[in-house]
Formats: sequence, C-alpha cells, structure tokens
Amino acid sequence: MVHVLSSRILLQPTDPERSRAFYGEQLGLPVYREFGTGPDRGTVYFLGGGFLELSGRTDAPRSPAVRLWLQVADVAAAHEELRAAGVEIVRPPLREPWGLIEMWIADPDGTPIVLVEVPADHPLRFRAGI
Repeated sequence: MVHVLSSRILLQPTDPERSRAFYGEQLGLPVYREFGTGPDRGTVYFLGGGFLELSGRTDAPRSPAVRLWLQVADVAAAHEELRAAGVEIVRPPLREPWGLIEMWIADPDGTPIVLVEVPADHPLRFRAGI
C-alpha cells in the first residue's frame, strides 16, 4: 500500500492573477508558499489537511469532472462572509437529503466548489471503535 505523506490539488488557471485574488483574497485561504517569479508564479494555499496549488497557465477549458469539496464549521457564516467579499453564490446553503448542509460557488474559471457543513448528528461525525 502506498503511504501518502501529503496531498494537494493542482489547478492551472486561465488567468493566474485573477485566480490568486479569488482563492487568496475572496476565499481567504492562507498562503503556504510561492515559487517562481512573474505573473505565472506558483502559489500553494493551505486547504484543511492538504494543499491547493495554482501553477502555470492554460487556455484549455476546465474539466467538468473537477470539483472542490471544502468542509467548513458553519456554512451559513461562510455564505455571509463570501457574499460580503463579492463571491457569486451559485447556490445558497441547503440541507441535502443525505444530511449535509451544502452551498455552491465557482472559481473564476468555473471550477465548482461546494462548501459543506457536517451537522453534529450526521454519521460522518462518528467513528465506530474510536
């Protein structure tokens, strides 16, 4: 079995500066490190237990199969904070039939991002034998 030490999501934006402004300023993700120079430099953000890296530039359309799932403590508070920061809300927070509370936004290239709150009574909060 492969022993994973760390993980990160790699995104190549069409406009790196615009994407850095979105993830760093509007979403408020803290920067872990930057590398390279100039407008196409790479930026790595802390993302819970992993990282999100913006590096390079692409003119290719985004993949419809890529989505980001970000768990937050309070999705209603995240909704208000992001709306105040000028982030377009694709779908406001709703409790899903599977019990999670989800809201949807998208990054500047249209990558869907779901912000998820796991309610206290949801099975994801429990781990048998722990």
